[in-house]
Parts: sequence; structure tokens; C-alpha cells
Amino acid sequence: MTELRDARRVHVVGVAGAGMSAIARLLLERGAVVSGSDRHDVARLRELRAHGASVVVGHDPAAAAAADLVLWSPAVREDDPDLVAARAHGARLLARADLFAQLSDLAPVVGLCGTHGKTTSTSMLIHVARAARRELGWLVGADVTGVGANGHWGDDGLIVEVDESYGTFAKMTPAALGILNIEADHLDHYGSLLALEAAFVALARRTRGPVVGWSDDEGVARVARELPAMISVGTRDADWLVRDVHLERRGARLTLVGPSATLHLRLAVTGAHNVANAAVVAVLALAWGFDAAAVRDGLAAFTGAPRRFQYRGHWRDADVYEDYAHLPGEIAATLRATLAIGYERPLVVFQPHRVSRTVALAADFATCFTGATRVLVTDLYDAGEANPDHVTGEVVVRRVRDVYPDAPISYVGALANVTAAMAPYGDADVVLLLGAGDVGSVLDDVVRP
Repeated sequence: MTELRDARRVHVVGVAGAGMSAIARLLLERGAVVSGSDRHDVARLRELRAHGASVVVGHDPAAAAAADLVLWSPAVREDDPDLVAARAHGARLLARADLFAQLSDLAPVVGLCGTHGKTTSTSMLIHVARAARRELGWLVGADVTGVGANGHWGDDGLIVEVDESYGTFAKMTPAALGILNIEADHLDHYGSLLALEAAFVALARRTRGPVVGWSDDEGVARVARELPAMISVGTRDADWLVRDVHLERRGARLTLVGPSATLHLRLAVTGAHNVANAAVVAVLALAWGFDAAAVRDGLAAFTGAPRRFQYRGHWRDADVYEDYAHLPGEIAATLRATLAIGYERPLVVFQPHRVSRTVALAADFATCFTGATRVLVTDLYDAGEANPDHVTGEVVVRRVRDVYPDAPISYVGALANVTAAMAPYGDADVVLLLGAGDVGSVLDDVVRP
């Protein structure tokens, strides 16, 4: 398989997406001529143009037809005009799973996978690599705060956020792998949690070097039973033990005790979930050959990923954070982190993400808002999915009230209604804007610096 390695002219359909824009940036830095198209006119397109890509809003069949290789996002329809033109002119088309499979043809791949925490953990490992002065490239789902864009080429290897959606990692062969957690998601593709876990097992078995996993997570613990060589990290019964955890408003401290070292780590991000992320990254980095000083310095330098418990300002007397959490487990973890660092009255604004996900996981949302004093649920961000049954955020509200009839939760509809819906809850000491869509667009209305 050499298409990705040898291509000189590459066209990317859906190039504004987080994953595809990262690929475009990496290929530009490798010297390829990159074109692309996307239906959304967003800042990422302007950034790609500034770095030499020829990208358009809408379609560019001529560029697709002239390319050696055409890549596309899973959200792109099979009858997209660019794909149709590419097929008609004999261009090589590479689906996303095949694209990720071929990354190992470019360089050794060190991957971070899991249902959530991937962007944060991958960014942490990039900071460790920078502290070690190693010239590794990366592919990650967001820009790397304090370092650079979401895609970068480096001759010494690739640090990759390994995505499970649509079977993206089904053909990957990493050189090393960290497994953060496994929660029911993308069941429209996998069909069941059992099948999803089996896919993680298969990925780990294809990994050529060390596999590190957070064994406190129930899904990872089940997967570990099929992976006797996995290096476990956790707070109990693990090869590397996390001890002496102290959470603060803007950071955390922990001690990591293993068979070969004891590390005292200080983080600039907070939350038990970030402690788990950092512990997996630290052990994976050590197993991959980084020294302890680089691990300590790199993790201390990481100040957070965009939209991952990102402080955005104030609303009345409350601090406001934006967080990508959209799965029930992610929401519960964000609320636990919020309460653990001393907030007492969280006001949550939640935008459900994708129709299929919301319907499949509706029952699991019933218990994930524990600790919130008020939850406002908006319309869904459909991410391009069809919605013939007109599912709204009310499905989440109904499921919560099925379990807790008096739950402090309400459906507010459009994002334009959020500001008025928040008004009666001025006693909140923290506001959490949760979701993987465009819930952050309300910030201009509700936040002061």
C-alpha cells in the first residue's frame, strides 16, 4: 500500500473537518500539492489557503479529476460531485480506514485511542515529544495549544489521535498504543458495545509494540482480559499505580509508581479524567523510549485542548467553561471534575450531538447529569445526519424524567433561546456549555471576559 506515501497531488473532500484538515496540513508539509472542498466556509479553510492549499467552498470536480489521490470524510456522500469526477477520470480514491492504515507507511505511529479524551491525550503526548526535542509529527482533532496546528509532518514518527468512528482504525498497525476508555458509541456502525470492544482488541493485537491501558475503566478492563501483554495503569491492581492525587481549580498533582520508576507529576489541567489521561500518556511515553524528565516537563507544559474544559470567562458571578463532552460518560466525568474542584451550583447547557447517537444512548443520559443544579437541553446538532422523525433534545429530557420525575432539566429548543433560559439561574457558580456541535456560539451572548 503506497498511495498515500507516493501521491504528489492530493484532493481532500470535506477538508474543513478536524481530521481531514489535519491530513491536509501534514501532506502539505511533506511536499504534496493539496486541493480540497467543503460545504462549510470556516476559518480552517482560510488557514489551509494561507499554508498553500487550494481549497474551495462547495465542490471542485476539476481539482478532484486532476489529483493522483482523492481522500474524503465519512460524512461525504457517495454521489458527491468531486468523488464522481475522480472516479470518472481514474483517480485513486482512498477511504478513511485505508488512509489511516497507510500512515504506518509514512512513519512509525504512536496512537491514543478511546471513546473520549483522545484529543487531550494526544496533545499531551505531543508536548512530551517537544520536551524531549524529538521531531515527531502528529494528527490530532484540534489545534495543539502552545505548539501549532492539528497536523504536522515529522521524520521521527507520528503521534496520532486514533478514531474509532465508522471503523476508521480497522486496518491500522500502530507501533505503540494507549487505550484511554471504551464506552458505547458509534453503535450505528458497530451494532453493539461487544462489537466495539472487539474492534479495540483487534487494534491492540495489530500493534507492533507496547500497549498501555487505563484499567480502572470497565471497558478497558474487559478488553485487557484478551490482551495479556497490555501494560495496565490505574488506581488499583495495575502495573503502574496512580497515587496521591490532588485536584485544583487550574491543575492537578499525582504520583505514578511503576516497576521501573516513580514519577511526581504536576498538571496545568484538572479533573480525574485528565489525571487518567496523563497517567496513560506518561507510561506510554516511557515505554516508547522518552525519559522521565521529558514526561514531567511535557505534561506540566500542557495547558489544555480547545473545548476540553476550556475556561471562557464569566456570566454574572459564575465561571464559564466550554467542553466537548457529548457522551453520557463524558458528561458525568465533566460534572464530577467540576464538583471536585469546589464548584457547588453547576448550570449545564447541553446540545445533543447526532440523531443516531442521541436515540441509541437516550437511556444512558438519564443519570449522567448528577450534580447539576439545572440542565438546559437544546436542539440537536445533527452533523449532517438525516432526521426524518424530527428527533429533538426533548428525548433526553424525557429519559431523565423517566428516572427522576422532578429532575431540574428542561428543553429550550434553539440556541438563540439559551440566554433567556439561563436568566432565572443567576445563583449558579459555574456554567458548563457541553456538546460536540456549535453550542459555543452562545458565548458571545452570555460571557464577559
